[in-house]
Amino acid sequence: MPAPLTLPRLSWGAPSAARRALLVHGLGSSGALMWRMGDALAGAGWHATAVDLRGHGDAPRSLDYTVAAYGDDLAATRPDGAGPWDAVVGHSLGGAASTVAAASAPDWARRLVLIDPAIHVDGRDAAIVRRSQERAFADTRLEVVQQEHPHWHPQDHELKIDAVRRASAWAVEQTSAQNQPWDVRDAAARLTVPTHVIGADPAVYSIFTGDLASEVLAANPLITLSIVEGAGHSLHRDRPDESIRQLLEALA
Repeated sequence: MPAPLTLPRLSWGAPSAARRALLVHGLGSSGALMWRMGDALAGAGWHATAVDLRGHGDAPRSLDYTVAAYGDDLAATRPDGAGPWDAVVGHSLGGAASTVAAASAPDWARRLVLIDPAIHVDGRDAAIVRRSQERAFADTRLEVVQQEHPHWHPQDHELKIDAVRRASAWAVEQTSAQNQPWDVRDAAARLTVPTHVIGADPAVYSIFTGDLASEVLAANPLITLSIVEGAGHSLHRDRPDESIRQLLEALA
């Protein structure tokens, strides 16, 4: 079994803070794009650390882009001074990888908050994800992101362009290709820590909704769900204030 990769970090808040959170981004993104949540957690007295996942940002490249490999990297990522993370917050792919890590290493985190997590992606959703990534890599002009997401913060526009330019297009492509099926429902059922899902609004677009959400919630009573109305899959950029409110409420 290949050794896990060491992931680069950036952080918000005092290193001496009593509570420590790990922030994990989604496919084609970067740790820096978790800035809004990192800043909010720091303001609430946390020390928040974000990582670049393998193949993204400044992280090492690999041949393996299975969700299991992403999860192994996270399970090997510990707070300074060891011990568990007080909370892990993962978006999309980051939510799936965090689920795998927590299921395989129960002492890794005390609780999870999953942001519209990619628990099971197939059919229509897989095609939507693939087209979205192809579109992002095909044209990295700032004005294109501004036109597509006019309500995002200017720093999200800038950081999204930076994330796409620094990610490996091959790694992003292989993440879809190597995860057939893309399915971590079994890991979700095995979670032993409180886990709250903050879902996107199905009326906009969500990959954790309908029968899938019902199945995952029914399989594990430790998993709960709330919805950010009016927000799509990147809900922490679409409606950051409400997303942060629900995050802090889940961690209270």
